[in-house]
Amino acid sequence: MLHNENLKKRRTLDRSEVNPVLNKQLDKIGPYCYFIFRVIIGALFFMAGSTKVFGWFGGTPMPIPFGSLFWFAGAIEVVVGTLLVLGLLTRYASTVAAIEMVFAWFIGHAPQGWNPITNMGMPAVLFFAAFLALVAKGTGVWGLDKKFGLK
Repeated sequence: MLHNENLKKRRTLDRSEVNPVLNKQLDKIGPYCYFIFRVIIGALFFMAGSTKVFGWFGGTPMPIPFGSLFWFAGAIEVVVGTLLVLGLLTRYASTVAAIEMVFAWFIGHAPQGWNPITNMGMPAVLFFAAFLALVAKGTGVWGLDKKFGLK
């Protein structure tokens, strides 16, 4: 009986009560960590597109044919990656990129099986998850959206 009474009296801890000093510091750096996240995702997406369109960063020696589906995917990746690095139209660009990753999954990867590790679809899945976070949060602390009064 005593054990049940103690359970009823027990309260939940707020995260600030667990380690208030650490949590206060982490709250301060959180926006800057998000900025780094946005820039890294943008740079990687730019590199993926540049590999397809221009043959940069270890891509094919000859760029893929203009107007092909693969070329348009690369062009979207170059534009969206640039916008994300700059912090410009982040939510819209991330929405377009997330949709592209869905297409990449169903057209390029899912036909080889459901497992993203064996069908080489892990980058598409990870980029999709990152773009969902960017759609939800927007530009963050540093970006051209704030300079131009966009949200």
